[in-house]
Amino acid sequence: MRGRIPDSFIDELLARVDIVDVIERRVPLKKAGREWTACCPFHNERTPSFYVSPAKQFFHCFGCSAHGSAIKFLMDYERLEFPDAVEELAQAVGLKVPYEGNRDNAPREDKTDLYAVLDAAARWYEGELPKSEDAKAYCTKRGLDADTMARFRIGWAPAGYDGVIRSLGTSERRMQLLTEAGMIANSERGSKYDRFRERLMFPILDRRGRVIAFGGRVLQSEQGPKYLNSPETPLFHKGRELFALWQVKQANSNLPRIVVVEGYMDVIALHQAGLPIAVATLGTATTPEHTEVLFRAAPDVVFCFDGDRAGRAAAWKALESALPRLRDGRQAYFLFLPDGEDPDTLVRKEGKEGFEKRLREATPLSAYFFGELSHDVDMASLDGRARLAERARPLIARLPDGAFRDLMAQELEKRSGARAVLEPDSNARRAVQRPVAVQRSLVRSTIALLLAQPGLADQVDKPYSFLRLDKPGVELLAELLDMARARPGINPAMLVEHFSERSEYAALQKLMAAAVVGEPDAQRTEFFDALAKMEQQAITQRRDALVTKNREGTLSDVEKAELRELLAARVPAPTASS
Repeated sequence: MRGRIPDSFIDELLARVDIVDVIERRVPLKKAGREWTACCPFHNERTPSFYVSPAKQFFHCFGCSAHGSAIKFLMDYERLEFPDAVEELAQAVGLKVPYEGNRDNAPREDKTDLYAVLDAAARWYEGELPKSEDAKAYCTKRGLDADTMARFRIGWAPAGYDGVIRSLGTSERRMQLLTEAGMIANSERGSKYDRFRERLMFPILDRRGRVIAFGGRVLQSEQGPKYLNSPETPLFHKGRELFALWQVKQANSNLPRIVVVEGYMDVIALHQAGLPIAVATLGTATTPEHTEVLFRAAPDVVFCFDGDRAGRAAAWKALESALPRLRDGRQAYFLFLPDGEDPDTLVRKEGKEGFEKRLREATPLSAYFFGELSHDVDMASLDGRARLAERARPLIARLPDGAFRDLMAQELEKRSGARAVLEPDSNARRAVQRPVAVQRSLVRSTIALLLAQPGLADQVDKPYSFLRLDKPGVELLAELLDMARARPGINPAMLVEHFSERSEYAALQKLMAAAVVGEPDAQRTEFFDALAKMEQQAITQRRDALVTKNREGTLSDVEKAELRELLAARVPAPTASS
């Protein structure tokens, strides 16, 4: 939803950003004539069918039909709401997003107050940490320096059941926000109390650096569960978020590799040791959403786990989540740590160089995959090799179409001796073809030509004679012309974005995606020819209606004069205004 963001700001933003730059930061693009192309980031494919048009400032996939402006791309790719996508683009070009109206009149979708109360909670926890000797001693024992603690905004939730409530919940509205944010809970008797108590607090940030949740760690194991995370809230979905991803992106302008570890303190230790490439899942197994976020951040992902049974089970779940996302160019590795060690202890013992050496020696997914599937199989027997083939085939079939999938199938055939005939994953594979050109109506064709060159609107004389034509889309064409005339220099994506909350938006996006054949001068000629045909059709339509009415003997004197004029008239072609 646009919410309270003025249309004029959306125009300015889309005029400032270049959709090629926006997409190329996230998806490798190749030049293809006047456009740029890539394998679609929204579905799996072998042959590129994803096109980006600098002229239209628009993207379109001929395979899955995803299309839109730079704002729409960020919404789909980063899974952002409209205001968040606008904020992210604005930040990239140094603009501040203006909002109309005041906060009290904000729409329901506006979560500004929720973000504010979580940030206030983080500041309060930070302020409480220096007051706790136990918390300070623990941080010193773990070797945390002041810079690291500030970078991760580490805080302390003191003992007691109402610290947050007394400090932040001084009104009914604040109590409502604290409850919605997961900061306070209800007892069986209906009383409210602080969810986090006597825990070291780690704010969890979203991709824009805003606090959306917390993780709390006890200082002593006998004090309760080692880690306690915020519950699911309107802002926080633990199956999608990663601890420290914000800090990783802030520290790396070009991130070739990212490491997934299990604990918050492991993440922080690696960052402090000079390896700001570590993130952690939030008390859950690695999900498909996690792996997609990881591969969008870096082409190489290293999953780092303990070498025990639990660690290997977690690694296998990570592998299963990663398989459908291993498009060509993406690689996954697995690093298992020695017994009794974790990333925190290892990086202290071996230093940055020692841990980097372990990362370089991590096991590639292919080796881990076949090793795990064959470790309890007698590969010397036919039965054993057949078992390997049966285990591996459905998993390899989940890989996206491409070179890696082909090589994995070849490796299976080499190891088992059985032909690697794979059943395609119906959810992951799709035949991709450019759509066959369809015959569009004259009005739709005219709109498509205008969307290709909005500047043509300045050359159309008013009043629009085609408005007399009774056909679908005529009023929309007139509205598009008026909008383009009122905003000189507007590009196609900006023009369509004005309809983002209207029913015509989807149809306009499809027309934007349609290929408009010919050079700009030829398109201009075709556009004015189409307007001339529409005017001729309008006259013919009106003449036929008056003829029918005349046969019924119900024409007025004025209508009779109009009919005589229409029967005698020749329609001049519309001309471009000078």
